Amino acid sequence: MPPNLLFAFVARLGVTVTLLAMIVLAGPALANADGNKLRIAYTEFPPAEYQNEQGEPAGFFTELTRKVAEEAGYEAEFIYLPVSRVYLYLKSGDIDLFPGLSEVPALKSEVLESWVNVYPTRLDAWHLESSEPLTHFNQLEGKTVIVIGGYTYGGLLSWLENSERIRLTEAPNSRAALEMLKLKRGDYILDYREMVEEILAQPSDRGVRGSEVRSRYSAWLYSLASPRAALLREAFDDATCDLSAEVRLHPSGISRLTS
Repeated sequence: MPPNLLFAFVARLGVTVTLLAMIVLAGPALANADGNKLRIAYTEFPPAEYQNEQGEPAGFFTELTRKVAEEAGYEAEFIYLPVSRVYLYLKSGDIDLFPGLSEVPALKSEVLESWVNVYPTRLDAWHLESSEPLTHFNQLEGKTVIVIGGYTYGGLLSWLENSERIRLTEAPNSRAALEMLKLKRGDYILDYREMVEEILAQPSDRGVRGSEVRSRYSAWLYSLASPRAALLREAFDDATCDLSAEVRLHPSGISRLTS
């Protein structure tokens, strides 16, 4: 082969090899360009998580989730959904994770729960001060219990539904449930203390009392429909430990991340 042709061939071969190397090296990066993005559901559960007046995700659990995701190297995309849709999307894998409550029977084989218990929450039976505090479920016999639509109360709802001597009526949210209670459309409300205390602001709310039914813990729930569920759990738990120096216990008993 003439020297000039040989030189051109070698030069072209060098360019080809360089391009191939660039493609090979860039391939994983291109393939994983969106690999650090997480679809995170949140719902109406103030003050832990809710949608503010600007239509943006808010609440201390939401902000903690955002900070932990960032520490773990992920970009969070928050999606506002009703609780029933959250459960559906966790099962289908349309969302990666949900900051919610642990031990949800409907999700038993559908999610991985974080090893970290983020904060405790308390389920109360709310009643008028003229009624007796709930100390035993036998007191619900012959009574009407107001429940919040979409809540399963960690399996307690199923037990109530199967009881022949307990009547259930549903409210769309905590505020509506309180109004129903004051109008005596029910004897007790089952609702979480943080939710109700956040809205006990009206003068007529002063006659409402709460008694503890059970305590639960929050957790991050990772969709098992996603192949990276276990990886996400480890990454979030590690990131939470790394941020532990920034976590303090709020007087209400809720862990909040300082800014």
